[in-house]
Order: sequence, then C-alpha cells, then structure tokens
Amino acid sequence: MSNYERDYLSLLKRLLEAPVRMDRTGVGVRGLFGVQLDISLHEGFPLLTTKKVHFKSILYELFWFLRGETNIEYLHRHGVTIWDEWADAEGNLGPIYGYQWRRWQGYQGEYYDQLGAVVKTLRENPYSRRLLVSAWNVAHLPEMKLPPCHVLFQFYAEPNTGHLSIQVYQRSADVFLGLPFNVASYALLLHMVAQVTGYRPHRVIFALGDVHLYRNHEDQARLQLSREPYPLPRLELNSRCLDLEDFTPEDIRLIDYKHHAPIPAPVAV
Repeated sequence: MSNYERDYLSLLKRLLEAPVRMDRTGVGVRGLFGVQLDISLHEGFPLLTTKKVHFKSILYELFWFLRGETNIEYLHRHGVTIWDEWADAEGNLGPIYGYQWRRWQGYQGEYYDQLGAVVKTLRENPYSRRLLVSAWNVAHLPEMKLPPCHVLFQFYAEPNTGHLSIQVYQRSADVFLGLPFNVASYALLLHMVAQVTGYRPHRVIFALGDVHLYRNHEDQARLQLSREPYPLPRLELNSRCLDLEDFTPEDIRLIDYKHHAPIPAPVAV
C-alpha cells in the first residue's frame, strides 16, 4: 500500500469518528480542522486505487484552468460535467480558478498571469520564496459561483537534488469526492511545471483547513475502507513539451492504473 493511500484511508476513518455539525449545504458533515497530507511522488502518481477516480475529468479540468477559462463549454466539449451544478444558464462560473491564475486583475485594470510569472521565476531565480499563485481574490468573491476551495499554492526548488515540490492550502476539503481530484490535479500540475523548468517532481503537500465528510457519503467511505489498495499508477508526459502552452491533454499518459470499481456519491451543492 502506498503511503498516500494509507494516509488518505486513515483520514477517512478519522472522519467517520469525528463530531457531526451542520454546514452551508444543509446535508451535514463530520469534520476536522488543520490536517496535512505529505505525498511523495516517488511511489507513483497519487490517484486512489480503492475506487476508480475519473482521470479524464481531472485532466481536462486542469487544462481548463490553464487556459484561464470560466465557462463550462470547453469541459462539455470533452465530456466533462463536474462543474455543471454551479454554472449559470449560460455556462458561466464567474472569475474562478483559471481566471485568477492567468488573468488576476489589478487596481488599474491591468492583468497578471500569476502562473506564467512563477514559471519564469523558477527559471531565473528558482530559490525565490515568492513562487505563489492565489485564487482568493476578495474583490471577485461575490461574482464567483463557488469561491475557491484550494486557494493558494507555492513551489519549492531544492538546489542539490533538482527536486521541485508544491504545497497547496485548501480552506475546504470534501474528502470523499473532492480531495482525491485535487491531489491528482496538483500532482499533474507539478509534473508539468517541473518538466518545463528542468526539475523533477518530488512532493505534493496539502495543508487542509476545514476537512469534512458529508453525512450522505458515510456508507461509501466504509465501502472504500473495506478494499485492499493496489500499487499507484505512473504518469508520462511528452518530453517535447518545454512550455506550459506546448502541452495538450494528449501529451499526458496515465499508465498501469489498476483500481477497484467506482463508488458513486451525491454532490452537495
């Protein structure tokens, strides 16, 4: 069993024993506060094996973010529906993740490509302590259909090993449905950024604020806990991609993903 899957299942078990409280959705949750996951990518790509996690949705969602898009039309074109519950009648979500990552609006109406700036700094000043991207733009929160859950991420380059790591702060973590997607998405982003800046992906660290299991996910969590994990899959990237803009979804390959059956669960909106 990988350390990642062991730690994730341990968190599920803790949540099943955690106190119950009400939440914004009215469903109710079991919750904890202040949890960390520290995932080594040397064990494989962190995609859970005790249930099938839909990698295609993760892949196209990340490329949607990287394109700076906020309308679900691109996702629908590729058969991905994970944002449908929050979009308006025209498919718009407001200035959410991709918009803030690639087009953060300044006071004078100027725009900042935060992620592009981080890649440039990694190439020119890799030991900077300012390798951050934030999605929590307070001025835009009222316009967002869903305020960002994973609000900030930071890269860290190691001078002697050539390793690159990422730490994510996530204010709100739906552990059964959302967190497995988030972990795999940022691991994929780290692989891509590492390749275009000449590093090797090393660790994905999640600092989790409000950590919760919805009450209508408890039976599903127990089922997942009853399953024996498989080895993690591997990820391969097209080595010819030397800039983020060079990548297409077809340049990403998930290899040897052995998994148990999916475990459907309702989304709390």
